Amino acid sequence: MRFEVWAPEAGEAVLECAGATRAMERVAGRPGWWSADAEAADGTRYGFSLDGGPVLPDPRSRRQPDGPDGLSAVVDHDRYAWRAPWAGRGVRSAVLYELHVGTFTREGTLDAAAERLGHLAELGVTHVELMPLCPFPGRHGWGYEGVSLWAVHEPYGGPEALKRFVDAAHALGLGVVLDVVHNHLGPSGNHLPAFGPYFTDTHQTPWGAAVNLDAPGSDEVRAYLTGSALAWLRDYRLDGLRLDAVHALVDTRACHFLEELSTAVDALASELGRPLALIAESDLGDPRLITPRASGGLGLHAQWNDDFHHALHAALTGEAQGYYADFARAPLAALGKTLTRGFFHDGTYSSFRGRSHGRPVDRARTPAYRLLGYAQTHDQIGNRAQGDRLSASLSPGLLACAAALTLTSPFTPMLFMGEEWGASTPWQFFTDHTDPGLAEAVRRGRRREFAEHGWAEEDIPDPQDAATRDRSCLDWSEPEGGDHARLLAWHRELIALRAARGDLTDPDLASVRVAYDERARWFACRRGDLRIVVNLGEEPVAVPLSGTHARVLAAWEPVGTPGADGVLRLPGESCAVLSAL
Repeated sequence: MRFEVWAPEAGEAVLECAGATRAMERVAGRPGWWSADAEAADGTRYGFSLDGGPVLPDPRSRRQPDGPDGLSAVVDHDRYAWRAPWAGRGVRSAVLYELHVGTFTREGTLDAAAERLGHLAELGVTHVELMPLCPFPGRHGWGYEGVSLWAVHEPYGGPEALKRFVDAAHALGLGVVLDVVHNHLGPSGNHLPAFGPYFTDTHQTPWGAAVNLDAPGSDEVRAYLTGSALAWLRDYRLDGLRLDAVHALVDTRACHFLEELSTAVDALASELGRPLALIAESDLGDPRLITPRASGGLGLHAQWNDDFHHALHAALTGEAQGYYADFARAPLAALGKTLTRGFFHDGTYSSFRGRSHGRPVDRARTPAYRLLGYAQTHDQIGNRAQGDRLSASLSPGLLACAAALTLTSPFTPMLFMGEEWGASTPWQFFTDHTDPGLAEAVRRGRRREFAEHGWAEEDIPDPQDAATRDRSCLDWSEPEGGDHARLLAWHRELIALRAARGDLTDPDLASVRVAYDERARWFACRRGDLRIVVNLGEEPVAVPLSGTHARVLAAWEPVGTPGADGVLRLPGESCAVLSAL
């Protein structure tokens, strides 16, 4: 087997493989690359030593059996016999479900998560979006401090377990999307700086020096990230990737890294004969991310839409701190703007940022499904001081309203695990750093951050306490009864309705119409022949509907059809979906 490594500044490189060492030679025509041949098979341990230094794991390691600091292991992807035939599933008409492997079940493994996939198939979602799987220190964590961008966290089950999970999902008709982090690595277990200029001080990010996308040596760094992305899609038969915080991918080159990546992924989709998706998380409010390359965009296939979340959250909760401030001034108007124009901040002033922000969505050429809409995500729950879900403060009726607005929106809807039954378990920030200094720094930083917002130190969960992770695990007995079972049935009904009624997947934002009353707290949305009406207030309301809508397709509480005056009388904290005659 041939082993290769990029180490442009090294004077010598040595391969350690299966306990034996051999000198590596420079690769002709490939500056900075070294190679050596050695006997190896699936599972063989190996690593590289540069200039007499310690043996380090391969930057392109496919497996880290002993964690980020251990030796790498060879993975023979051809050993796995795929069982489920799969033609792929694109994001058009999709319903996504964000899932964290370590807390989806108490066991916290991919195999345990696979056993629950039947629940998701019955729910009606089309894609599972896995939070990051790359190796990180310890056993438990969110995954956003991973390293070894080709490898799967060993406590989750390693590479074979991911293949079993994807196989099981595909057998049930579910696509699988993986959250990947290209904007930073580590810090713990990040050995890339020893090999080459993977990072640059030319730009700074919240995590320190930026990933090197435009400084000297960046050609190889870009190839490193692109190669990793393609490997996930090819070797594990994934259907797409969610790209974390792409606004932190600082790139001044004429061809942005994201354009280069989308070009490569589209080429792989053509080669494999199945659709592949790139879904961005972005704070830029810039529709050029999801504009086709032929039209001057970067060619990504979809992006998260936090503006919809913020408007919906402000309308449901009344919260007005931080970035909710602009949305909370007139939350139903803000919700209406996002549902009809995509972004709330489309060049308008953002008080949170102290400047204007965003860019208008061209509704004529941007289909609504390229924006993801959601009421809750791992970020919006876990980055709260106590990781409290909406279910901690809202009634079942308001949770039903949130589901109705999300699952009938023109956007591609996404749920966060447990949302479908109003899970009572929090989802808190937890880590398992093995470096005591880093562990204490994270603990103190978390407490300091929320102390600035008035929280007492003792009220902030300790990220390093195993109980913090344990509290965040779903309780799978909850959906079996009471309001939990009722909410689960409601989500199933809405998702089935979305699949059955083409008006709900119409991608034309310009065709969406809204009406609302801020004081009475009702909101109505027209999607073709359908009307979605919610009452966020405690008192019953009379909602005037245009046209004749005499058929109730779904309702949280029993409602009568509109009278001859076209007025729908809706109970407090309730919602309904109606169709024309």
